[in-house]
Formats: sequence, C-alpha cells, structure tokens
Amino acid sequence: MHMEKKTYSPEKTKEFGKSLSQQLKPGSVVALIGSLGSGKTVLIQGICSGLGVEKAVTSPSFVIINEYPGRWHNSPVWIYHFDLYRLENVDEFIKLGYEEYFYGRGITLIEWAEKVKPFLPKKRWEINLKILSENEREIRVEQF
Repeated sequence: MHMEKKTYSPEKTKEFGKSLSQQLKPGSVVALIGSLGSGKTVLIQGICSGLGVEKAVTSPSFVIINEYPGRWHNSPVWIYHFDLYRLENVDEFIKLGYEEYFYGRGITLIEWAEKVKPFLPKKRWEINLKILSENEREIRVEQF
C-alpha cells in the first residue's frame, strides 16, 4: 500500500493519524522518518488518540520509550512510542530489548526510525514526513 497526504495544520496532521490508526493492528510497527519539526510527534498523537489512549502523548525526552494503554476493537492493547532522537548508538537500542516490542502484541511507533533501519522488521509501515511550509506537511505512507 502507498498513500500520500498533505496537511495544512497540526490539527489536520492529528486527524490523519487518527484515521491511519484504524488500519493498524496488534503487532504493527510504524517507522516515522522526518526532520525536526516535521510532525512526527503530532502524527503519533493522532494515532494514539485513534487507538483510545487517554494519557497525554509526548515525546519521551529523557527516556527512549513511553508505553500507553490503548484499545483495539474494544480489546486492550499497549502502544509503544519510541523517540530515538537522543539515541547515542545502536548498542543503547539493542539493550532495550527492542525485539520484544517489535515482535510482540502491542503497536510500536518509532520516531527517528532511520537511526535503526537495519533492525526494523521487514513487515512494517513507513511514514516519511516533509516540511513544505510553516504549517504544510507532506506525509508519505508505505506498507512493507
């Protein structure tokens, strides 16, 4: 699957994330790639909202991962939100036991996924976000 979308505000980016969340299922891994300020966290907030997360969703500033309880078709599901911006090296990532997240029953969302590309599962969603102007974003979604 391949999809492209332009959004014109953070609210529209969140709405797109919310609609995209309906295509995810337990075991889904979503790799987000884009420059600083491109809307990765905003898109993740929308995805989490669509999956019933009630807790405030923010980038894990000083930890690499946040975990949120959510819902998928009225069943509980864990959402794992990785933010690899501060990742110093891949050894740090390996020590997290990433396999348990990537190949478990939760839904995994990874900001700055390009830093760990060799470790990403072959079966995944990849979302590239590009800044077009102050509020305009181009979002390309591919499913592998």
